Amino acid sequence: MKPATYRYPGENSTLYSTLFLVFLVIAITSTATFFTSALFVALAVAITYALNRAHHEDLISHAVVVNPQTLPELNNLVTACAKRLNVSNYEVYVARNHQLNAYTFGIHDQKVVVLYSSLLGIMDRDELAFIIGHELGHIALGHTKLNSLMGGMAGIPSAGFTSAILNFALLGWNRACEFSADRAGMLVNQKPEKAISALVKLVAGKSSLTKQDFLQAYRQIDAEDDSWLGNFSEVFASHPLLIRRIKQIQSYSRSAVYQRYITKERA
Repeated sequence: MKPATYRYPGENSTLYSTLFLVFLVIAITSTATFFTSALFVALAVAITYALNRAHHEDLISHAVVVNPQTLPELNNLVTACAKRLNVSNYEVYVARNHQLNAYTFGIHDQKVVVLYSSLLGIMDRDELAFIIGHELGHIALGHTKLNSLMGGMAGIPSAGFTSAILNFALLGWNRACEFSADRAGMLVNQKPEKAISALVKLVAGKSSLTKQDFLQAYRQIDAEDDSWLGNFSEVFASHPLLIRRIKQIQSYSRSAVYQRYITKERA
């Protein structure tokens, strides 16, 4: 007997109805997930925007804005760095802090660079130019806006494995951004050796001011990627190992692109 002769009359119609319902549920769920994710990203960006504004207002009240009246020499250096990278619509502040650090933020039109005051006492002009160029490079390359958006996407509620992949991807992108910003700093100060010494000083601090101590600090940095633990730790970090940044600076300084730029600038 053929199957059709004993198939229950309502079987096929029930199958078609069930398949339609399954695909409908999938479509609705996917649409809901998409809009929920989009809403979450928008909310994350909005929160970041509000925090940026609050931090900016705090800087205005507690930090010193760099301009021709407050810090004329530093302002001239910042202006020269920004001109070389064609960056406009920014503000630079010096915040009192004993840590050796600098950062940039902002997702609206005007971006902000913050230099910790301790940098001014330990870095020479060329090293400071590299640090300023690095931060302005983040602005020129659009990292400040993209980081807010990417951070929101990485924070989308999802399964643990998916969330981990998104976060690892974001960290990998952040590390790549640091390499790009280092190149911007090199194009500003045009002295790769000063870019390297600036990075060493950021880690070693005042203990690197003498030649012997500087070499000792460099040897410790050079050993960062000698072990599997050092290499593995980088996977969970937003910044590359310092020795990788130094090697990238050395490699880029020998590149044809960098050499053409330097030759053109000095012509």
